[in-house]
Amino acid sequence: MVNVIGLGYIGLPTALMLASHGVEVIGTDYNKKLVETLNAGYTTFKEDGLDRLFQKAVEAGIHFTTEYQETDTYIVSVPTPYDKFSKKVDACYVVAAVKDVLKLAPKGAVIIIESTVSPGTLDKFVRPAIEEMGLKIGADVHLVHAPERIIPGNMVYELLHNNRTIGADDKIIGEKVKSLYNSFCQGEIMVTDIRTAEMTKVVENTYRAVNIAFANELAKICRHDNMDVYEIIRICNMHPRVNILQPGPGVGGHCISVDPWFLVGDYPSLAKVIDESMKTNDGMPDFVLNRIYEIMKSEGLRDVTRVGLYGLTYKEDVDDIRESPALQLLESQERHLAPGLKVYDPLILEEVVPNQYYSLEEFLESVDMVVVMVGHKEIKENMDKLKGKVVLDTRHVCEFDKVYQL
Repeated sequence: MVNVIGLGYIGLPTALMLASHGVEVIGTDYNKKLVETLNAGYTTFKEDGLDRLFQKAVEAGIHFTTEYQETDTYIVSVPTPYDKFSKKVDACYVVAAVKDVLKLAPKGAVIIIESTVSPGTLDKFVRPAIEEMGLKIGADVHLVHAPERIIPGNMVYELLHNNRTIGADDKIIGEKVKSLYNSFCQGEIMVTDIRTAEMTKVVENTYRAVNIAFANELAKICRHDNMDVYEIIRICNMHPRVNILQPGPGVGGHCISVDPWFLVGDYPSLAKVIDESMKTNDGMPDFVLNRIYEIMKSEGLRDVTRVGLYGLTYKEDVDDIRESPALQLLESQERHLAPGLKVYDPLILEEVVPNQYYSLEEFLESVDMVVVMVGHKEIKENMDKLKGKVVLDTRHVCEFDKVYQL
């Protein structure tokens, strides 16, 4: 049996995937309301294919509880927040979960950490916590790191098809864990050491963050001299060795916007390119806010409360608002003590910010200018409703001529 600890964006899909492929699974989370929702037969967030996977896992016998289980295999997928000032990961939730598990885990149990951590976190925080309990790693307990590599909006598909990395002290244990993930994973699974597994996950997200920062910087350069950054990127990407990503209003989510800071925090004198790239990405919401004011001035619009942000989530067609560029923009505007922008997102049904709307029609009626922050399917299918509005398209999804770009 596998006890999955933490039933959020990563833990729940992992638990469901294992259960639906013949593995006995019990999911544990300290959040009583979340557990009650799952036991009532409902998933706790929206994701393509997740409800079907949930039903299949329930039919296979998955259970959810707030209690840790006595078993030989644990998967820990709890949050790993980071300090925005020191840029260092906070491993307190991981350490707490491991300690709680070890209070009832049998000798020789395997603890698999799926939570994303900075390189060296297991050595600095998890190993000492285990040793302080008088346990010997490699005998009383086996430690493994198997970082998740999935993205909201495509979680179920990527769990099945993405390659994975297993980091373990003992290759035999690593191969045992590999066989567990092979129960569902159709991608290649690499077995390596723990420090390498920690580093590869962070490096993958850092590579993408630096590429996005390059695109964002290009957007600023092209804006300065009135050039079309999208056309330039399109032509450059025709070269077989060039793959520039798209600029945008900022970077959100709990991976690309966070993981690279781990390297900056741990290696401040070495991670110079990463540091500057992250500052570029973090500065994009302010850049968009300045563009809004520039466009308002050129269009003769004076009432900022007649300007609306379309999209609160960090990417299209997901309900995840973690590190959302739109929220960052609103925070920046609040610091400037300016009147509030109106906001609407079809996937956010509870109030998150002031001046939030829950109907596209009512939202559009209330504004003269629309800032497209997220390219949800809804807005792509309703482009005609934007005509007559001043539009700033930060995602390059609008298909009509009269539109402002980054």
